[in-house]
Amino acid sequence: MKTTNTDRWMVSYVDVLTILLIFFVAAAAQSAMPHPAPEKVPQPHAELVQPQRKLAALGLDLKMEARGLVISLPQTILFASGDDAVSAEARVTVEQIAAVLRAIPNKVSLVGHADAKPIHNRRFKNNWELAAARSLRLLELLGRDCGIEESRLSVASYSSFDPRDTNETPDGRASNRRVEIVILDDSL
Repeated sequence: MKTTNTDRWMVSYVDVLTILLIFFVAAAAQSAMPHPAPEKVPQPHAELVQPQRKLAALGLDLKMEARGLVISLPQTILFASGDDAVSAEARVTVEQIAAVLRAIPNKVSLVGHADAKPIHNRRFKNNWELAAARSLRLLELLGRDCGIEESRLSVASYSSFDPRDTNETPDGRASNRRVEIVILDDSL
């Protein structure tokens, strides 16, 4: 039998049907294949929940931030005004914090802050030096006396450039003078 020009559409039609058949067979085969379970994405701060509970029981000023769990220790708890020597009373609080830090592997940042009132004394030329020195004293206490591995610790100074409150009132300035112990979120 001889094909005519009017039957040429049959060739294209059969090609389209063959392509559709191949597509549906491939789709059915792929859906029948076992797929691995999706990886569980760790929730941010999940490993910090237990330490947060323990530290909250101590009555500390805690705040969960993007960088991790922030323990804010006011200057009045840790240091005398204009000084970087950790007070004897503060050692009990720092040792309680260290007990929680020893139980977790997270890195810890010690961040010094100051108020905007300039300091000028024999030891410190400015608030940068004072805030940094306070962070370093806390590092020495946590590392040497409390047994936290110094490789887990880092220090920073924000001087007066990250205030919590106004620098216009005595209470506001007191709130700005602090050292933060930041338990860094290792999942980020």
